[in-house]
Amino acid sequence: MARYEVIIIGGGPAGLTAGLYTSRAGLKSLLVERGPLGGQMVNTTLVENYPGFPEGIAGSELGSLMHRQALRYGLEVVTAEVTSIAQGQSYGVATTEGSFEVGAIIIAAGSEYRKLGVAGEERLAGRGVSYCATCDGFFFRGREVAVVGGGDTAITDALELSQLVSKVYVIHRRDQLRAGQVLQERAFAHPKLEFIWSMVVEEVLGEKVLEGLKLRNVETGQQSILKVDGVFVAIGLTPNSQSFFNILETDDAGYIVTDETMTTSAPGIFAAGDIRRNSPRQIAAAVGDGATAALSTFKYLQEIRK
Repeated sequence: MARYEVIIIGGGPAGLTAGLYTSRAGLKSLLVERGPLGGQMVNTTLVENYPGFPEGIAGSELGSLMHRQALRYGLEVVTAEVTSIAQGQSYGVATTEGSFEVGAIIIAAGSEYRKLGVAGEERLAGRGVSYCATCDGFFFRGREVAVVGGGDTAITDALELSQLVSKVYVIHRRDQLRAGQVLQERAFAHPKLEFIWSMVVEEVLGEKVLEGLKLRNVETGQQSILKVDGVFVAIGLTPNSQSFFNILETDDAGYIVTDETMTTSAPGIFAAGDIRRNSPRQIAAAVGDGATAALSTFKYLQEIRK
């Protein structure tokens, strides 16, 4: 069984930053990521609020730069999924590409898109139902689409899609948006965006491709049909913490509980980024979490060696 001083689970901004810091500190470090490096960040066309890039930067490019910087200092990366963690004198981490013995673990596994959970959604995923405007917007050029949600992600998606499609319906279960003020002002001023308030999606319609949405007014119960060619679901995220429930304390929503040093309820395990409780789910915050977790890991390994 290969031995590392620290394993980082997850290759988003938190994980890549943690890997950079642990590697620069001289710790033999392995980063395990099951998908593309960069996490949710790679799906953002333009990141405008990350310090140091006044004109903004593509999320995929920012992720690539973080990856290259971490590799420069010796971080090893494997594409695999963690299947279990065994606790003993040290930790055993089993993955789809082998098992590893480690002194400490940093969990930065991030989160996944939350689904509507309605009839037709699974059947038409990839056939009109999407969770990534950046990935799939091109397929709906010149057509009418809907975005479900009222937060920053939903409004950013709607504005991004407006550059490609003929019309964007924004469906929100409340009567006002939760997005930031600047995004709201842009959205309300955009001629291609139309807002459908106090509505939820009851069913995704269509057999082979999406043909429309069945909507229900949350106040009156009245149902209606909205004809669209695509729907982009942007109603939040679910933490990828299922593999850690048996060894770590989590809150009711599944987010890992940490203190201000990113220390979890298990000695030698730290958590950073979107997967931890009370994360603001911003790239800059995830980077800070990753650095903090790495520094805490270094201190922990020093202490147990005394």
